[in-house]
Amino acid sequence: MAFRFNSAGRSFFSLYFFIITAFIIFSWLLDNVWNSYIEQDVESYTGYKTMLVAVGDYVQKHPKIEWQTLVKRTGERYELPLELISLATFDAMEHKDHHVLKKESTHVYYYNDMVVLHYLIPDTESVITLGPAKMPTRPRIKAIYRVFILAFFGVIIFIWLWPMSRDLEQLKIATGEFGQGNFNASAPTAKSAMVAPMMQSFNMMAERIKRLIEAHKELTSAVSHELRTPLARSKFALQMLSTVKDDEKRNKYQQQINSDICELEELINEMLIYAAFDSDRPALSFTSENIYDLVAKQVSTHKLINTQIELVDNAPNLVVICDIHFIDRALNNFISNAIKYGAGKVKVTISTTRSQGNQTLCSICVEDNGEGVSDEFKSVIFDAFSRGDQSRNRETGGFGLGLAIVSRIMEWHQGAANIEDSELGGASFTLTWPIE
Repeated sequence: MAFRFNSAGRSFFSLYFFIITAFIIFSWLLDNVWNSYIEQDVESYTGYKTMLVAVGDYVQKHPKIEWQTLVKRTGERYELPLELISLATFDAMEHKDHHVLKKESTHVYYYNDMVVLHYLIPDTESVITLGPAKMPTRPRIKAIYRVFILAFFGVIIFIWLWPMSRDLEQLKIATGEFGQGNFNASAPTAKSAMVAPMMQSFNMMAERIKRLIEAHKELTSAVSHELRTPLARSKFALQMLSTVKDDEKRNKYQQQINSDICELEELINEMLIYAAFDSDRPALSFTSENIYDLVAKQVSTHKLINTQIELVDNAPNLVVICDIHFIDRALNNFISNAIKYGAGKVKVTISTTRSQGNQTLCSICVEDNGEGVSDEFKSVIFDAFSRGDQSRNRETGGFGLGLAIVSRIMEWHQGAANIEDSELGGASFTLTWPIE
């Protein structure tokens, strides 16, 4: 637990300090921009330059001998550090810039937080000096406000980022465990609304992968069993062929080998079909079809067999959207199984029903009068390689892939395949999917 906290803490605080550092840099840049603005606009901001020009014009209207006194009095009146000096004295100062002063008549000198202004009275060698005076700065109260605002945003960011950081760390741990082979690993419920969809998507993905892996394990086990039986029979028959001399027995073993090869070929073909259906969805061609015509065609095809098939249409002229090829395949599987496991009577019913969302569904029910299906087997009958006979004897019919393919076809149609007990005494298989 300590490791998880430390790891989460590192991720969180690194992001948190990054944002706070960005705030500090932004504040520093703001101060520098402010100071630069003050330095560039100090003359117009303070009004010092205007005052110096006004004082210069004022003293020029009096005899030159009175200038010193007039400047001194003006400074005392307005409580400003005004002084009248000669241009030679200005040139002797450490911060002199007489070339600029002669060109622009005003020179501004900055040091620390102080400012000194020099104004050259036109057409004279006299300079009016104002300063040193305190340079205008940002009000302290505004700086305090800025600090509080930054602190407030820091708290908000902390509250916002901490749950997100913790959830991301939990997701990282779950992903690591899943990647190391722990397919039961799942992400906990997210505390952050922004991370919750990621958690849900990961759990859905993990559950899907888990089911696929379990299905492939079952498939591999079932395939190995299915292949082992005919291969063992063929191996035994080949061994016996080398020893028997009776032509009748030899023909019997040859027929057994041929039958086993045909069984293996059929198994491989069905496996390839199921694998193609399980791994990817084929290109479906959805069209509007009259469902009665489709069912009637299947019924007429199977009536050639010595079985009584009754067709009941409770939804006349029902038109549905479907891929006619795959629905026909699913229906053919249901009717074939009903004939195989029934006792000579099959009933096919077309009707409509409603989903929980009040959506109209097409329903095709195929019933037989056979022995039915046990309750235990109903829950797995649509799984690959499932058979009611646990011995998996080939004589019980099929490899258990037909109904699995039907289930996958109905998934493509956003529908379902179900099994219940029939009023005829056997099983009742139903295909349902939305009409539109």
